[in-house]
Amino acid sequence: MKGRQFLLTGAIAVLALIAAAFLYVSGGPAAVSGEHGEEERSRKETAKGPHGGRLLSNDDLALEVTLYERGVPPEFRLYAYEKGKAIDPAGIEARVTLSRLGASPEQISLCKEGDFLRGEREVVEPHSFAVEVIAQRAGREYRWQYEQEEGRVRMSDAAAKSAGIEVAAASGARIRSTLQLQGEIQFNQDRLVRVVPRLAGVVTGVAKNAGDRVGKGDVLAVVESQALGDLRSEYLAAARRVELARTTHDRQKRLWEQEITAQKEYLAARQALAEAEIAQRNAGQRLTALGLNADAGEGGLSRFALRAPIDGVVIEKRVATGEAVQADANIFVIADLATVWAEMTLYPADLKAVKAGQRATVRSADLDAQASGTISYIGSLVGDQTRTAKARVTLPNRDGRWRPGLFVTVEVVHGEADVPVAVPVEAIQTLRDSKVVFGRFGEHFEARPVELGRSDGKQVEIVRGLAPGQRYAAGNSYVLKAELGKAGASHDH
Repeated sequence: MKGRQFLLTGAIAVLALIAAAFLYVSGGPAAVSGEHGEEERSRKETAKGPHGGRLLSNDDLALEVTLYERGVPPEFRLYAYEKGKAIDPAGIEARVTLSRLGASPEQISLCKEGDFLRGEREVVEPHSFAVEVIAQRAGREYRWQYEQEEGRVRMSDAAAKSAGIEVAAASGARIRSTLQLQGEIQFNQDRLVRVVPRLAGVVTGVAKNAGDRVGKGDVLAVVESQALGDLRSEYLAAARRVELARTTHDRQKRLWEQEITAQKEYLAARQALAEAEIAQRNAGQRLTALGLNADAGEGGLSRFALRAPIDGVVIEKRVATGEAVQADANIFVIADLATVWAEMTLYPADLKAVKAGQRATVRSADLDAQASGTISYIGSLVGDQTRTAKARVTLPNRDGRWRPGLFVTVEVVHGEADVPVAVPVEAIQTLRDSKVVFGRFGEHFEARPVELGRSDGKQVEIVRGLAPGQRYAAGNSYVLKAELGKAGASHDH
């Protein structure tokens, strides 16, 4: 039994030490006030009225002050009591004065509505202020004062610096309105060539493979074609007939000039020469149309070389030595990768912001790279199924790092404007679904709800909630949000 008492006593002592340590730690340099209410201890000591508001008493008169915001903008409502019983507030004149950090006092008059006095002005966020309530009844004046704190952190300059919190004064900036679009790198289709033999035949040799870099005129493959042999034979025969016809023509001309033969024989020889020349020209044009000539070379009449039509890289090779190919077969595909397309998808809402000729920045998270280009094309139609249109940016790619198939982000600047107040994006935090900036007031940081405007991804315009010149937490403001989270902030009135 004594052993159990000894263990129980030891456990109590340990718990006492832990509690003392917790109290010691919680009394550190940063003191945090809960949202829409004072600290827990102050809330416990505050008298509450039947409507859950703060009960202010003076002799026989008591006023219950509530900050009502259910279905309406936040407003003060005062309920009157005498000797603990609710009374009609018609005979009471009251006003509330709010003193906020860094702002002039704000007075709110109240008027009777039903069984309470209602504030005539909205109580804007944050609901953190010193409150003075003044009421007059039957020629007597009553005064009460209290403080209500919300989203407030007390922190010295030294502690803020140690936490890495950067404080700056709110100022104007130039905001570049941008549109972020998803895209993909693709081949420049204007610099993509499909090489076909244009004559059926058998491949006798392949000189290039996929991935090889080629120059204009380089041999890709050698093809042997019976059809080519026939064309060249036809051309050579036509050339031979031209030679014979010219010899006959020249002889008949001399004889006619010497009046040895009749003119009709000379005219017949001239016509035969003309017909032979036409036949030769037609045979030559058929070869030229195929990109070939009449020279047989070492390969014979039926062989010809497929050559690269542009400088580029072989991206597809669909042939092997000994393979029979058709005249229209895509044997090679060559791409000039000196330029590529960044093709992006536009939704109908984006079409009004994106125009041909606009500058755009293409970024790749995988490559950690970016490049600038100009929007060269915007599709005029929206797809029936996807309800989107295509646009593209032409990018220089001399070093070849922008590889087709790579996913990228395309940033298009569609407007610039000077704004009176702008803050870094990292200065914006979210509290209770509201965007806030932590203002700096003496040794306090206080969350001030703000209305955001345009943003360029680095800075964001503050439309309302932060005045020019006001000091605020510009960097590492998440530390302040974390301090509020540690305090277990509430939203009580």
